[in-house]
Amino acid sequence: MALIESEGPLLIDVEDVTYFYDRIRVLDGITLKIREGDFLAIIGPNGSGKTTLLKIMLGLLKPQKGRISLFEKSLGRFTDWGKIGYVPQKATHFDSFFPISVKEVVSLGLTMSGRKNISNRKTDSIVKDALAKVEMEEYLTHRIGALSIGQQQRVFIARAIVSHPAVLILDEPMTGVDTGMQERFFHILGNLHREENMTIVMVTHEIGILDKHFNRVACLNQKLIYHGRHDEFCRSDEFKKMIADGKHVISHIH
Repeated sequence: MALIESEGPLLIDVEDVTYFYDRIRVLDGITLKIREGDFLAIIGPNGSGKTTLLKIMLGLLKPQKGRISLFEKSLGRFTDWGKIGYVPQKATHFDSFFPISVKEVVSLGLTMSGRKNISNRKTDSIVKDALAKVEMEEYLTHRIGALSIGQQQRVFIARAIVSHPAVLILDEPMTGVDTGMQERFFHILGNLHREENMTIVMVTHEIGILDKHFNRVACLNQKLIYHGRHDEFCRSDEFKKMIADGKHVISHIH
């Protein structure tokens, strides 16, 4: 199936953002526009600022310079967080013996999005629908710690999408997921993009699947080196220079 082309409204607007950890410059003058319909891969070497950029977009970090707008509102004025789903890096790193079920994990997504006064029956229906979209509905009553890493990651995606967000942001969700599960994982994300019209922003090291699944690439190395179509990136002078300089954009290929 063809990817959705991204010519839609502006959802996330990053303008001239600079960020320091102590005195170390992590991001330098980043300007990035994410539109409805994007399936965007954010790539770059370790330490290039990818996770920092996501946290700034979400208001978890405050840049020393620049501004962020979400859905045409400044970050300080934005309150409709149910429009944005987020799966953080290392979401599956928790006490595996913690007694919480898959249903309870996904239900937390409704609370986090600010949805209140929903009946138990309606909550059950919403949670089951979110789990069905990630092909995990049969695990509703299972303990989250008893699942594989790949299964846990799909549950955390269900938690992120349970409020039907317009944008899903994922930070290296493939970490620890075995190769055989990766195509299934991207099939699920592809369905969310096409069938749910969900804009997806994902930090990834999986360069081998960029042209197959994503319609946009943003390459970071403190500065924004490139933002555009994947096929154009592979032909660009920026990409050729990175290869010539021995800078590996991606740490591993499956």
